[in-house]
Amino acid sequence: MDIITLTSQNLSSEHICCSMSSKSTESGVAAKKEWLGCRLQEGLKFKKLDARGKVFIEYLPAENAWLPIDAEGYMLINCFWVSGSFKGHGYGKQLLAECESDALDQGCKGIALIVGSKKKPYLSDKSFMIRHGYEICDSCAPFFELAVKRFENDAQLPRFKSCAHQGLGEGVYGIDIFYTAQCPFTVPYTELLEPVITETNYPIRIYQIKTKEEAQNHVCPVTTYSAFIDGQFYSNEIFTPDKLRKLLANISAQ
Repeated sequence: MDIITLTSQNLSSEHICCSMSSKSTESGVAAKKEWLGCRLQEGLKFKKLDARGKVFIEYLPAENAWLPIDAEGYMLINCFWVSGSFKGHGYGKQLLAECESDALDQGCKGIALIVGSKKKPYLSDKSFMIRHGYEICDSCAPFFELAVKRFENDAQLPRFKSCAHQGLGEGVYGIDIFYTAQCPFTVPYTELLEPVITETNYPIRIYQIKTKEEAQNHVCPVTTYSAFIDGQFYSNEIFTPDKLRKLLANISAQ
């Protein structure tokens, strides 16, 4: 199948793979496309299989990445996803090759991305990347790792910034949720949390990261979605109202 590259000309008409248009995700798709439109001007590439499915890769120069990493001169993969019946056909390898070719053409030192030390939702598959020549060059609690493929053996390795290890610190009470518009699910699902927040006395604070600078100085490795309890990182999985209610019940029972 052919690979489609999103541009400012086709962004409005093409689907963005990770969320097909539906009433439940309309606000998130619109926010994601607005975010993409701005990032396209900063060198972001979004490439997808010409198919109605979740088969895509999204990457941009690390200097413009919305992540707290030091990776000057590298290309940074934001998101890389091949799902369902599309697995096992070589599409992931094909998309990764497109990214690596672009990075080489631009004179990058290599490719970097965040993976999980074990399989985790919303993180790329570590084992797949290792099979394709990537190595782990840094880690950050509780399960984040930085994978890299260097085009030159003596290129300086990327690192998580010190703020990524920080958390919110001591003395913070309650749940803090940070999100960006990078994922089409964050905006609509965060809006759905409002009734849960109003019905509890437990402090719940929500912040949208709106700039590259905020993201690059975030207090944990991921910025698309991160939740903290009493200042400590808890999860990068998006809360649904039921998940948040269950968490609040567990906290009350302690």
